[in-house]
Amino acid sequence: MLSRIKALYLMIEFVVTVLITIVLMYIFRDKTYPIRQAWAKMQSFLMGFKVVQKGQIDPEAKLLLINHQSLVDIVVLEMIYGKDLCWIAKKELQQIPLFGHIITAPKMIAIDRKDKRSIIKILKESKDRLLKNRVIAMFPEGTRSSGDKLLKFQTGAKILAEKLELKVQPIIVTNTKSIFDSQKMQAKSGTINVVFLDAINPKDDENWYETLKTNMEEGLANELANNTSHR
Repeated sequence: MLSRIKALYLMIEFVVTVLITIVLMYIFRDKTYPIRQAWAKMQSFLMGFKVVQKGQIDPEAKLLLINHQSLVDIVVLEMIYGKDLCWIAKKELQQIPLFGHIITAPKMIAIDRKDKRSIIKILKESKDRLLKNRVIAMFPEGTRSSGDKLLKFQTGAKILAEKLELKVQPIIVTNTKSIFDSQKMQAKSGTINVVFLDAINPKDDENWYETLKTNMEEGLANELANNTSHR
């Protein structure tokens, strides 16, 4: 019961603070990143989680690939990464009345996964964001997983990295779903682990995408095993 009450509270505060953040980003168009980062830090306090970071951020990486289980994944990366991220999100999010501006205002990239030509838009807009010194971030699974294993990777990230010759850093995030599961409306306080794995340059390995997925699977399994052993 307490978990559901907290989830309801978080949903309400999330809606309110996101709308305020959108307004601020339109007012201060050149400062959307510090606004988003401040919002993310506030969410950490309101949601009651702390972050343990493992591994090092590669300053040369221009594409981040992250496993996905909760909307908290985005909050955590916005809070700790330290650079202006450009998220690639599904078009359906941008079409939500009012809230879709969370994609539009900071100039994230929205794609239509049903349109095969969307990869052209991804390449064009990603190149534009990279020229503005932003880092591209996306979920290669394309949707949320249960959190205990990775889903099949979509091809968009592979094409993007190879066409634009981007160094890629895989990231493993665990426990975000237990902090706030918006689908089951459950929430609790706790610790979120973020593991920055070694970056990969697609030019150095023709099978880099498979290697990256294997590394992420092993990293996720190790984190889950460590979390279980410390309970």
